[in-house]
Amino acid sequence: MQLTPRSKLLLLLGVFVVPVVAAYLAFFGWRPAGHTNYGDLLKVTPLQQTAGTTHDGTPLDLALLQGKWLMVHVGPASCDADCVRQLYLMRQIRITQGKEQSRIERLWVLTDAGAAAPALLQDYPGLHVWRPADAAFIEQFPAKDSRAGHIYLVDPLGNLMLRFPADPEPKRMMKDLKLLLKASQIG
Repeated sequence: MQLTPRSKLLLLLGVFVVPVVAAYLAFFGWRPAGHTNYGDLLKVTPLQQTAGTTHDGTPLDLALLQGKWLMVHVGPASCDADCVRQLYLMRQIRITQGKEQSRIERLWVLTDAGAAAPALLQDYPGLHVWRPADAAFIEQFPAKDSRAGHIYLVDPLGNLMLRFPADPEPKRMMKDLKLLLKASQIG
């Protein structure tokens, strides 16, 4: 196939003009969709009043868990179906992080004096069930309706930073956590 002088000129113009037009559009007009978090970013604040006890009465200060990412469920000891679903999601999302799962801990903050069911605790090995010494600790977790409806994320420095929506989508939570773990140099 033989190119005519005119088609050669058009091809040459295309090679030089198309990148310039594309650069102009990219700079002044078209923007690719940016990444948005699934979870709500909170004002990063360090958790206060971190002294407390585990469900069996052993003293535990949450400062001992610093250095790890913490997925937190805040709710009463009588765990309803939504609570069980959140504990399940926290366990499964941690597992899906593969080799990075050792950087994540799970915490259930009890908001009442009740006792968690032993059968439930057997289903979630490695879950820290903890009761704060000061009830004001619970007030640090902002919620639109109910604290028990959300899963919170605390960074390795002990700062509350993220709240997932009530009835969360596991794949989107997993993606947020994966990006945080990838970007984080700590924990």
